[in-house]
Amino acid sequence: NINMQIDSYKFGEIEIDNKKYNRDVVIYPDKIFSPWQRKEGHYLEITDLHLPENLLEQKPEIVIIGTGYSGVMEVSPEVKEYFKSQNIELIIEPTSAVWQIYNQVSQSKKVIALFHLTC
Repeated sequence: NINMQIDSYKFGEIEIDNKKYNRDVVIYPDKIFSPWQRKEGHYLEITDLHLPENLLEQKPEIVIIGTGYSGVMEVSPEVKEYFKSQNIELIIEPTSAVWQIYNQVSQSKKVIALFHLTC
């Protein structure tokens, strides 16, 4: 298993490899970055991807975006376009639906996940 495992998720809290996080997270294959903040809280734009480390230098095969418990966070068209142009598969779903997908695909692929935990 090359990636982290998510143990559980509920509104405002995610547990990854037995550690609980109450702020939004970015899960890299080998580490977790939290709190993850966006310029506009409920809107993900291209500049938000240059976190402490540029997401793309990591060369993920799949990027998973969890848009919050009920899916309130929106992803800008530029972000979707960008991943398409890089041939990186993009999965965008409410965090409540997508955290289990992360556990499945991260078994065999290099995945980076960006999870909004509330709303």
